Amino acid sequence: MWEMLGDAGRVALIGGAGGLVLGLAARLGRFCTLGAIEDLLYGGSAHRLRMWGLAIGVAMMASFALMGGGLLDARATPYLATAWNPVAHIVGGLVFGYGMAIAGNCGFGALARLGGGDLRSFLIVLVMGISAYVVMSGPLAELRLIIFPPNLIETGGVTGLAHLAGGVTGLAPTAFGLAAGAIIALVALADAGFRAERKMLFWGVMVGLAVGFAWGGTQWLATDSFGATQVEAFTFAAPLGEAILYAMTASGTALTFAVGSVAGVWVGAFAGSLWLGHFRWEACDDPRELRRQIFGAAMMGGGAVVALGCTIGQGLSAISVLSYGAPLSMAAIFMGAALGLRHLISGFASA
Repeated sequence: MWEMLGDAGRVALIGGAGGLVLGLAARLGRFCTLGAIEDLLYGGSAHRLRMWGLAIGVAMMASFALMGGGLLDARATPYLATAWNPVAHIVGGLVFGYGMAIAGNCGFGALARLGGGDLRSFLIVLVMGISAYVVMSGPLAELRLIIFPPNLIETGGVTGLAHLAGGVTGLAPTAFGLAAGAIIALVALADAGFRAERKMLFWGVMVGLAVGFAWGGTQWLATDSFGATQVEAFTFAAPLGEAILYAMTASGTALTFAVGSVAGVWVGAFAGSLWLGHFRWEACDDPRELRRQIFGAAMMGGGAVVALGCTIGQGLSAISVLSYGAPLSMAAIFMGAALGLRHLISGFASA
Protein backbone atom coordinates (compact mmCIF):
# COMPACT_ATOMS: atom_id res chain seq x y z
CA MET A 1 0.00 0.00 0.00
CA TRP A 2 2.77 2.43 1.01
CA GLU A 3 4.70 1.74 -2.19
CA MET A 4 1.58 2.14 -4.31
CA LEU A 5 1.23 5.75 -3.15
CA GLY A 6 4.39 6.79 -4.96
CA ASP A 7 6.71 9.56 -3.83
CA ALA A 8 4.09 12.29 -4.28
CA GLY A 9 1.43 10.45 -2.35
CA ARG A 10 3.81 9.54 0.47
CA VAL A 11 5.14 13.06 0.98
CA ALA A 12 1.56 14.40 0.94
CA LEU A 13 0.61 11.79 3.54
CA ILE A 14 3.48 12.90 5.79
CA GLY A 15 2.32 16.50 5.44
CA GLY A 16 -1.27 15.48 6.06
CA ALA A 17 -0.46 13.51 9.21
CA GLY A 18 1.50 16.36 10.73
CA GLY A 19 -1.09 18.89 9.59
CA LEU A 20 -3.81 16.85 11.27
CA VAL A 21 -2.01 17.25 14.60
CA LEU A 22 -1.66 21.00 14.05
CA GLY A 23 -5.34 21.32 13.20
CA LEU A 24 -6.35 19.42 16.33
CA ALA A 25 -3.98 21.56 18.41
CA ALA A 26 -5.65 24.71 17.07
CA ARG A 27 -9.16 23.58 17.93
CA LEU A 28 -8.62 21.43 21.03
CA GLY A 29 -5.60 23.23 22.50
CA ARG A 30 -6.35 26.78 21.26
CA PHE A 31 -2.91 26.96 19.67
CA CYS A 32 -2.90 30.34 17.87
CA THR A 33 -0.22 32.97 17.29
CA LEU A 34 -2.47 36.02 17.15
CA GLY A 35 -4.44 34.73 20.13
CA ALA A 36 -1.22 34.37 22.11
CA ILE A 37 -0.15 37.94 21.29
CA GLU A 38 -3.63 39.30 22.04
CA ASP A 39 -3.77 37.46 25.38
CA LEU A 40 -0.39 38.87 26.38
CA LEU A 41 -1.04 42.48 25.37
CA TYR A 42 -4.71 42.84 26.25
CA GLY A 43 -5.78 39.78 28.24
CA GLY A 44 -3.12 39.75 30.95
CA SER A 45 -2.21 36.10 30.25
CA ALA A 46 1.01 34.66 28.84
CA HIS A 47 -0.18 31.05 28.87
CA ARG A 48 -0.70 30.72 25.11
CA LEU A 49 2.61 32.47 24.46
CA ARG A 50 4.27 29.97 26.79
CA MET A 51 2.51 27.20 24.88
CA TRP A 52 4.13 28.57 21.73
CA GLY A 53 7.51 28.64 23.48
CA LEU A 54 7.09 25.04 24.60
CA ALA A 55 6.29 24.02 21.01
CA ILE A 56 9.43 25.82 19.79
CA GLY A 57 11.61 24.16 22.42
CA VAL A 58 10.29 20.67 21.65
CA ALA A 59 10.56 21.24 17.89
CA MET A 60 14.14 22.44 18.28
CA MET A 61 15.16 19.48 20.41
CA ALA A 62 13.48 17.06 18.00
CA SER A 63 15.13 18.66 14.96
CA PHE A 64 18.64 18.69 16.40
CA ALA A 65 18.21 15.18 17.77
CA LEU A 66 17.45 14.09 14.22
CA MET A 67 20.56 15.92 12.99
CA GLY A 68 22.67 14.31 15.68
CA GLY A 69 21.37 10.88 14.73
CA GLY A 70 22.12 11.42 11.05
CA LEU A 71 18.40 11.47 10.21
CA LEU A 72 18.26 15.10 9.06
CA ASP A 73 20.78 16.87 6.84
CA ALA A 74 20.95 20.52 7.91
CA ARG A 75 22.10 21.55 4.42
CA ALA A 76 18.97 20.05 2.88
CA THR A 77 16.55 22.20 4.89
CA PRO A 78 15.27 25.29 3.05
CA TYR A 79 15.98 27.66 5.96
CA LEU A 80 19.68 26.98 6.48
CA ALA A 81 21.05 28.71 3.39
CA THR A 82 24.52 30.13 2.77
CA ALA A 83 23.12 33.61 2.05
CA TRP A 84 20.26 35.65 3.52
CA ASN A 85 18.68 39.11 3.71
CA PRO A 86 17.87 40.42 7.22
CA VAL A 87 15.98 43.40 5.78
CA ALA A 88 13.57 41.03 4.03
CA HIS A 89 12.86 39.19 7.27
CA ILE A 90 12.17 42.42 9.13
CA VAL A 91 10.05 44.13 6.47
CA GLY A 92 8.20 40.96 5.50
CA GLY A 93 7.56 40.10 9.14
CA LEU A 94 6.19 43.57 9.93
CA VAL A 95 3.85 43.47 6.93
CA PHE A 96 2.73 39.95 7.77
CA GLY A 97 2.14 40.74 11.43
CA TYR A 98 0.10 43.85 10.69
CA GLY A 99 -1.93 41.98 8.08
CA MET A 100 -2.53 39.13 10.52
CA ALA A 101 -3.93 41.55 13.11
CA ILE A 102 -6.33 43.35 10.79
CA ALA A 103 -7.45 40.10 9.14
CA GLY A 104 -7.94 38.46 12.54
CA ASN A 105 -5.94 35.32 11.71
CA CYS A 106 -2.77 34.04 10.10
CA GLY A 107 -2.95 31.46 7.30
CA PHE A 108 -2.77 28.57 9.73
CA GLY A 109 -5.38 30.15 11.99
CA ALA A 110 -7.67 30.80 9.04
CA LEU A 111 -7.48 27.14 8.02
CA ALA A 112 -8.28 26.13 11.61
CA ARG A 113 -11.27 28.48 11.77
CA LEU A 114 -12.43 27.30 8.35
CA GLY A 115 -12.51 23.79 9.80
CA GLY A 116 -15.01 25.14 12.32
CA GLY A 117 -17.31 26.54 9.64
CA ASP A 118 -16.07 30.15 9.46
CA LEU A 119 -16.62 31.23 5.84
CA ARG A 120 -14.79 34.51 6.48
CA SER A 121 -11.64 32.44 6.89
CA PHE A 122 -12.27 30.84 3.52
CA LEU A 123 -11.86 34.28 1.98
CA ILE A 124 -8.63 34.84 3.92
CA VAL A 125 -7.25 31.51 2.69
CA LEU A 126 -8.07 32.33 -0.94
CA VAL A 127 -6.70 35.87 -0.92
CA MET A 128 -3.60 34.96 1.05
CA GLY A 129 -2.77 32.00 -1.19
CA ILE A 130 -3.20 34.02 -4.38
CA SER A 131 -1.27 37.05 -3.11
CA ALA A 132 1.60 34.80 -2.02
CA TYR A 133 1.92 33.49 -5.57
CA VAL A 134 1.64 37.00 -7.04
CA VAL A 135 4.70 38.03 -5.02
CA MET A 136 6.56 34.70 -5.21
CA SER A 137 6.31 33.86 -8.90
CA GLY A 138 3.75 36.24 -10.40
CA PRO A 139 3.83 39.85 -11.60
CA LEU A 140 5.59 41.17 -8.46
CA ALA A 141 8.26 38.46 -8.28
CA GLU A 142 10.93 40.39 -10.16
CA LEU A 143 10.30 43.54 -8.15
CA ARG A 144 10.61 41.53 -4.93
CA LEU A 145 14.02 40.19 -5.98
CA ILE A 146 15.22 43.69 -6.88
CA ILE A 147 14.14 45.20 -3.57
CA PHE A 148 15.02 42.19 -1.41
CA PRO A 149 17.88 40.27 -3.04
CA PRO A 150 18.12 36.91 -1.27
CA ASN A 151 21.93 36.96 -1.21
CA LEU A 152 22.43 40.33 0.52
CA ILE A 153 24.71 38.71 3.13
CA GLU A 154 26.89 35.69 2.36
CA THR A 155 27.52 33.48 5.38
CA GLY A 156 30.60 31.74 4.07
CA GLY A 157 29.13 28.29 4.41
CA VAL A 158 27.84 28.72 7.99
CA THR A 159 24.25 27.59 7.74
CA GLY A 160 22.61 28.79 10.96
CA LEU A 161 22.93 30.06 14.51
CA ALA A 162 23.81 26.66 15.94
CA HIS A 163 26.55 26.19 13.37
CA LEU A 164 27.82 29.72 14.00
CA ALA A 165 27.89 29.08 17.77
CA GLY A 166 29.60 25.76 17.16
CA GLY A 167 32.30 27.42 15.10
CA VAL A 168 32.92 30.03 17.81
CA THR A 169 32.78 27.76 20.88
CA GLY A 170 34.00 24.50 19.42
CA LEU A 171 30.82 22.72 20.51
CA ALA A 172 28.94 20.54 18.07
CA PRO A 173 26.00 22.41 16.48
CA THR A 174 23.77 19.57 17.60
CA ALA A 175 24.71 20.07 21.24
CA PHE A 176 24.06 23.80 21.01
CA GLY A 177 20.68 23.25 19.35
CA LEU A 178 19.57 20.68 21.93
CA ALA A 179 20.65 22.95 24.77
CA ALA A 180 18.88 25.96 23.27
CA GLY A 181 15.69 23.96 22.80
CA ALA A 182 15.80 22.66 26.36
CA ILE A 183 16.32 26.18 27.76
CA ILE A 184 13.40 27.59 25.75
CA ALA A 185 11.13 24.77 26.90
CA LEU A 186 12.18 25.21 30.55
CA VAL A 187 11.56 28.96 30.40
CA ALA A 188 8.09 28.28 29.00
CA LEU A 189 7.44 25.81 31.84
CA ALA A 190 8.73 28.12 34.56
CA ASP A 191 5.26 29.47 35.35
CA ALA A 192 3.26 27.28 37.75
CA GLY A 193 -0.04 28.50 36.35
CA PHE A 194 0.94 27.39 32.88
CA ARG A 195 2.12 24.01 34.16
CA ALA A 196 -1.37 23.49 35.55
CA GLU A 197 -2.84 23.85 32.04
CA ARG A 198 -2.53 20.18 31.08
CA LYS A 199 -4.28 20.58 27.75
CA MET A 200 -1.96 23.38 26.68
CA LEU A 201 1.08 21.39 27.78
CA PHE A 202 -0.01 18.37 25.79
CA TRP A 203 -0.79 20.22 22.58
CA GLY A 204 2.31 22.39 22.82
CA VAL A 205 4.44 19.24 22.93
CA MET A 206 2.45 17.65 20.11
CA VAL A 207 2.95 20.69 17.86
CA GLY A 208 6.70 20.57 18.45
CA LEU A 209 6.82 16.85 17.72
CA ALA A 210 4.79 17.38 14.54
CA VAL A 211 7.51 19.72 13.24
CA GLY A 212 10.18 17.14 14.04
CA PHE A 213 8.05 14.46 12.36
CA ALA A 214 7.87 16.60 9.21
CA TRP A 215 11.63 17.13 9.06
CA GLY A 216 12.41 13.47 9.73
CA GLY A 217 9.71 12.11 7.45
CA THR A 218 10.57 14.25 4.44
CA GLN A 219 14.31 13.64 4.94
CA TRP A 220 13.75 9.90 4.99
CA LEU A 221 11.62 10.08 1.86
CA ALA A 222 14.09 12.38 0.08
CA THR A 223 16.87 9.90 0.80
CA ASP A 224 14.73 6.93 -0.23
CA SER A 225 13.69 8.64 -3.47
CA PHE A 226 17.23 9.83 -4.28
CA GLY A 227 16.28 13.49 -4.05
CA ALA A 228 13.00 13.28 -5.95
CA THR A 229 11.24 14.98 -3.02
CA GLN A 230 12.32 17.91 -0.87
CA VAL A 231 13.14 18.10 2.82
CA GLU A 232 10.61 20.49 4.34
CA ALA A 233 8.39 21.31 7.27
CA PHE A 234 5.26 23.36 7.80
CA THR A 235 4.47 26.83 6.54
CA PHE A 236 1.11 28.24 5.48
CA ALA A 237 1.46 31.05 2.97
CA ALA A 238 2.55 29.81 -0.46
CA PRO A 239 1.19 26.31 0.38
CA LEU A 240 -2.30 27.82 0.45
CA GLY A 241 -1.81 28.94 -3.14
CA GLU A 242 -0.32 25.57 -4.02
CA ALA A 243 -3.37 23.80 -2.58
CA ILE A 244 -5.66 26.09 -4.59
CA LEU A 245 -3.74 25.29 -7.78
CA TYR A 246 -3.88 21.58 -7.04
CA ALA A 247 -7.64 21.77 -6.49
CA MET A 248 -7.99 23.29 -9.96
CA THR A 249 -5.37 21.26 -11.85
CA ALA A 250 -5.06 17.93 -10.01
CA SER A 251 -5.09 15.91 -13.22
CA GLY A 252 -1.94 17.67 -14.41
CA THR A 253 -0.05 18.24 -11.16
CA ALA A 254 1.29 16.03 -8.40
CA LEU A 255 0.48 15.96 -4.74
CA THR A 256 3.00 17.70 -2.49
CA PHE A 257 3.83 18.04 1.17
CA ALA A 258 2.27 21.51 1.11
CA VAL A 259 -1.04 20.27 -0.27
CA GLY A 260 -1.13 17.45 2.25
CA SER A 261 -0.36 19.76 5.15
CA VAL A 262 -3.10 22.24 4.18
CA ALA A 263 -5.64 19.43 3.90
CA GLY A 264 -4.43 17.89 7.16
CA VAL A 265 -4.90 21.10 9.15
CA TRP A 266 -8.39 21.57 7.75
CA VAL A 267 -9.39 17.97 8.53
CA GLY A 268 -7.90 18.15 12.03
CA ALA A 269 -9.66 21.43 12.76
CA PHE A 270 -12.93 20.07 11.41
CA ALA A 271 -12.68 16.95 13.56
CA GLY A 272 -11.75 19.03 16.60
CA SER A 273 -14.67 21.41 16.14
CA LEU A 274 -17.08 18.48 15.81
CA TRP A 275 -15.63 16.86 18.93
CA LEU A 276 -16.17 20.03 20.94
CA GLY A 277 -19.54 20.75 19.36
CA HIS A 278 -18.25 24.11 18.13
CA PHE A 279 -18.89 23.69 14.41
CA ARG A 280 -21.19 26.40 13.10
CA TRP A 281 -21.47 28.31 9.85
CA GLU A 282 -20.36 31.93 10.14
CA ALA A 283 -20.24 34.69 7.54
CA CYS A 284 -19.23 38.32 7.35
CA ASP A 285 -22.12 40.77 7.59
CA ASP A 286 -20.05 43.97 7.83
CA PRO A 287 -18.51 45.39 4.61
CA ARG A 288 -15.79 47.12 6.61
CA GLU A 289 -14.80 43.84 8.22
CA LEU A 290 -14.75 42.15 4.83
CA ARG A 291 -12.52 44.88 3.38
CA ARG A 292 -10.17 44.65 6.35
CA GLN A 293 -9.86 40.89 6.01
CA ILE A 294 -9.15 41.09 2.27
CA PHE A 295 -6.39 43.66 2.74
CA GLY A 296 -4.98 41.82 5.74
CA ALA A 297 -4.86 38.52 3.85
CA ALA A 298 -3.13 40.18 0.88
CA MET A 299 -0.53 41.70 3.22
CA MET A 300 0.07 38.32 4.86
CA GLY A 301 0.58 36.54 1.56
CA GLY A 302 3.10 39.07 0.27
CA GLY A 303 4.79 39.58 3.63
CA ALA A 304 5.26 35.85 4.19
CA VAL A 305 6.96 35.42 0.81
CA VAL A 306 9.34 38.32 1.52
CA ALA A 307 10.09 37.00 5.03
CA LEU A 308 10.40 33.42 3.71
CA GLY A 309 7.70 32.13 6.01
CA CYS A 310 4.69 32.86 8.20
CA THR A 311 4.06 32.40 11.90
CA ILE A 312 4.44 28.65 11.42
CA GLY A 313 7.12 28.70 8.71
CA GLN A 314 9.44 31.08 10.54
CA GLY A 315 7.96 30.80 14.03
CA LEU A 316 8.23 27.01 14.24
CA SER A 317 9.91 25.33 11.26
CA ALA A 318 12.74 27.82 10.70
CA ILE A 319 13.42 28.46 14.39
CA SER A 320 13.49 24.70 15.02
CA VAL A 321 16.73 24.52 13.00
CA LEU A 322 17.94 27.92 14.31
CA SER A 323 18.06 29.74 10.99
CA TYR A 324 19.48 33.25 10.93
CA GLY A 325 16.26 34.90 9.85
CA ALA A 326 13.78 33.22 12.19
CA PRO A 327 14.36 35.40 15.30
CA LEU A 328 14.15 38.56 13.18
CA SER A 329 10.96 37.42 11.46
CA MET A 330 9.36 36.40 14.76
CA ALA A 331 10.18 39.73 16.42
CA ALA A 332 8.93 41.67 13.39
CA ILE A 333 5.70 39.65 13.21
CA PHE A 334 5.07 40.34 16.91
CA MET A 335 5.69 44.08 16.44
CA GLY A 336 3.52 44.24 13.34
CA ALA A 337 0.71 42.38 15.08
CA ALA A 338 0.95 44.65 18.14
CA LEU A 339 0.67 47.70 15.89
CA GLY A 340 -2.27 46.22 14.00
CA LEU A 341 -4.11 45.29 17.19
CA ARG A 342 -3.57 48.78 18.56
CA HIS A 343 -4.98 50.22 15.35
CA LEU A 344 -8.07 48.03 15.63
CA ILE A 345 -8.66 48.55 19.34
CA SER A 346 -7.76 52.20 19.95
CA GLY A 347 -6.86 53.71 16.57
CA PHE A 348 -3.80 55.78 15.81
CA ALA A 349 -5.33 59.05 16.97
CA SER A 350 -4.61 58.27 20.61
CA ALA A 351 -0.99 57.28 19.96
